[in-house]
Amino acid sequence: MDVPKDQITSLLDQGLYDSAQMLGCFLVSSAATNVETNLYVKAENLVLLGDALFGEKEFRRALNTYKQALQHCKIIPKQNTINSRSSLSALNRSSSPNSLNISAINENEMEGIPAKARTLRMNLMMGRLCRISRHNRVAIACYKDCLRHCPYILEAITALAELGVSAKDIISLFPQTPNRGGRPPFDHYDTGRWLQRYVEAQCCVASNDYKGGLDLFSELLQRFPSNVIILLEIAKVEAIIGRNDEAIINFEKARTIDPYVVTYMDEYAMLLKMKSDHSKLNRLVHDLLNIDPARAEVLVALSVLWERKDERRALAYAEKSIRIDDRHIAGHIMKGNLFLSLNRPDAAVTAFRGAQELRPDLRSYRGLVRSYLALFKTKEALYAAREAMKAMPQSAKALKLVGDVHASHHSGREKARKFYESALRLEPGYLGAALALADLHVVEGRNGDAVSLLERYIKDWADESLHIKLAQVFSAANRLSEALSHYQAALRIHPQNEAAKKGLERVEKQMKGLDPDAPEEDEDNDVEDAEGDQEEAELL
Repeated sequence: MDVPKDQITSLLDQGLYDSAQMLGCFLVSSAATNVETNLYVKAENLVLLGDALFGEKEFRRALNTYKQALQHCKIIPKQNTINSRSSLSALNRSSSPNSLNISAINENEMEGIPAKARTLRMNLMMGRLCRISRHNRVAIACYKDCLRHCPYILEAITALAELGVSAKDIISLFPQTPNRGGRPPFDHYDTGRWLQRYVEAQCCVASNDYKGGLDLFSELLQRFPSNVIILLEIAKVEAIIGRNDEAIINFEKARTIDPYVVTYMDEYAMLLKMKSDHSKLNRLVHDLLNIDPARAEVLVALSVLWERKDERRALAYAEKSIRIDDRHIAGHIMKGNLFLSLNRPDAAVTAFRGAQELRPDLRSYRGLVRSYLALFKTKEALYAAREAMKAMPQSAKALKLVGDVHASHHSGREKARKFYESALRLEPGYLGAALALADLHVVEGRNGDAVSLLERYIKDWADESLHIKLAQVFSAANRLSEALSHYQAALRIHPQNEAAKKGLERVEKQMKGLDPDAPEEDEDNDVEDAEGDQEEAELL
């Protein structure tokens, strides 16, 4: 068996519900387990996962999981139901008063307990507390003790990876004491192999080796099809590196499997906003509010929803998410982006630094570069971009960031061109670098080069951003019919794209001999605002 059930039972008995539910996701999604086991065992596995979710107070997810278990029970032959009664009494485990009342543990009291006398739960709590207070060396020691006792504490693996511990060092912690049969408990393929891959994947992502992390998570997904945790991890990394369409597909797969999952749903909301898919974004936020309106992810998703209509209200939701969980990275990223939109780059720097202190990634580096450039602090922007390039030496996105800083200065445009071209050699399909290089051509009066570059990419990539950029170049050159054609092509690919809609409207006005910058009628604007207010009032 891929995942030992007794380990999940042990974690539940110790009140380690988060670890139990993560391991439970692997149990119920294991390809080997689902092929080999009968319906009753599948129901039993789902009950274990439901107990963990119930203990985590994710009640809707728990109820959904218990219902799936009951569906299996309904089609089990009657002679098996008597025997199953005692085992399914595990449902009552989570509802016991002791399991729900997690007593507050004082950090000073825990430090007074000798390391050898600490339980698994004490070590895990101590690791969390020390990490929050930035006592990283003590946190690492506590998390390592957790894995020496039980290698299946997946949250300890993730924490150690993020604290900079290597995959080799983490794997070396797994128990190797021979069991009664003389066989080491953790060197056979069924359990050791997949867990080692999980460690390696988390370490890759933590060290910004996103491609390596994606490859390893994809390998794990073959062994654990329909694993919500792996799908969410893949989608999160894809969102970070700009593979937005793939990320959206994987977020939607996760939601199909588990409609009540909240983890990383704010990241999904950000992608829907970028794709101007407002109807999906509205439905997502509506669903999340019904699941748990107090989660940080839900508040960030609300912030994303309100960004288009009321940036100050959106900022209030982002700040509230951080008050609930000041270690929630998406909240800091959202806050930084909103400060930039509100023309407060100094406050944006603080927000992006907050995200970076928790876990540096491409988005916090990009935010810092944009903020410093808005403050005309080119030296600081260049330092942040080079820091990103140092952290991610094989990242075309990091190379583009350095190019962006050089492009902001007339004297640095030649260097910018070289960085953009290097990014495209490293990742030929990186449209962000192609679009930036096209902009550079236009700024320097090389409209023909910009058109040639963009048309070359359009042959291989049907992306609306390429058509929009090409339309803008044609529009600037007063080639209105060609601009019109490309705006229309962008809208065929993505009918809700706001930039394409506005661009098309401008070109149509120009073709009629009208001034595209003339103000609209106030009355029309008032009607549109009223409709928007009504739509969002109904949602919220």
